[in-house]
Amino acid sequence: MTRFVAISLRPYQTWAMRIALTLLLAAAATVPLRANAFDLEENLKAQHVQYANQPLLFAAQDGMSLSQATASVRSRLKPGDRIVSAETRVQGGREVHHIKVLTKDGKVRTHKVNGRRR
Repeated sequence: MTRFVAISLRPYQTWAMRIALTLLLAAAATVPLRANAFDLEENLKAQHVQYANQPLLFAAQDGMSLSQATASVRSRLKPGDRIVSAETRVQGGREVHHIKVLTKDGKVRTHKVNGRRR
């Protein structure tokens, strides 16, 4: 004969906790945080003043022309290497110079140099 013993445990109020937590998070998400609209402007002005009296360290470079690119590649060539061809192609709104170099051992290497923007 089998006997069943009923044990009554106190049930957890999970739905009540879930609803309370959801309401708390929703309320926290809708409460606006204090923001000063002029903080960004003040920070930018401070940075401008910080860098206003310094000279520019670099100038914006628009890219190389084909002759400048070939001169750059020629300066990096090893003895016995020579430039076979140089052409300009447009890729993604920018000129790309393709310079083919014949190496001393008979291989052709293509150097790609960024050119001007279109």
